[in-house]
Amino acid sequence: MKTEAIITMVLAQGIVTGAMIYFFYKVLNTKPKPEPDSYSENDEEKERQHND
Repeated sequence: MKTEAIITMVLAQGIVTGAMIYFFYKVLNTKPKPEPDSYSENDEEKERQHND
């Protein structure tokens, strides 16, 4: 294999690996967004209606 091909291959693998590490780090360290409470207007109700 020629030198240019080896350099291109190593650079491509390095860029892909670097991007993968960056995004894994970002996913693992991002704080979750608070989800809205869809039942907040039903908090006073003691029993839910079931459609059985």
